[in-house]
Amino acid sequence: MAITDWPVDERPREKLLSRGPQALSDAELLAIFLRTGVAGKTAVDLARELLSMFGGLRPLLSADQPAFCSARGLGKAKFAQLQAVLEMGRRHLFEVVSRGDALVSPADTRDYLLLRMRDYHAEVFACLFLDNRHRIIEFEELFRGTIDGASVHPREIVKRALHHNAAAVIFAHNHPSGVAEPSRADEQITQRLTDALALIDVRVLDHIVVGDKTVSFAERGLL
Repeated sequence: MAITDWPVDERPREKLLSRGPQALSDAELLAIFLRTGVAGKTAVDLARELLSMFGGLRPLLSADQPAFCSARGLGKAKFAQLQAVLEMGRRHLFEVVSRGDALVSPADTRDYLLLRMRDYHAEVFACLFLDNRHRIIEFEELFRGTIDGASVHPREIVKRALHHNAAAVIFAHNHPSGVAEPSRADEQITQRLTDALALIDVRVLDHIVVGDKTVSFAERGLL
């Protein structure tokens, strides 16, 4: 049965408009994105099949182009459309964070870092450069590494802090394993960076480790 033949309050698009997106299942949200199904399957049927194939919504959304496009009902156009949607979400959240104070809205800051860095397949070290009111000047991904580490150079971070005339910074890096627990090496490089930046009067406010969740050095008392 086609979705247009379903009762109106069960159709994903109408359900979203009347009850809000939070009322929809993952399959229903994905069906709206897909718009159409394939021969013998509605968009909802196809969405359920894709979620089962990839193991859930997050693995589907973070799949690379070859894996995504290999699935029935998907292709380069849908991949491009998905990447555009995801990037709009990241930019929207960054604008929310940028309009406020990183210390006043730590949840928004951590949500942005989680969305931005959680699904990287290699370790990336990044920095939020802040002014003297702790408003965001710029976000930069500075170092990229292998699946289990990235080399971080204090001299380069000092140069970027001076370039942005930053008064404070928040570091962030991801653990591709999904385990956000800081390592001893993470603690050591954070201390080295804190010492280096102290020489130019730039404060380190936090270091956020991103995995399936986030862990804050400041909240752990590691700064």
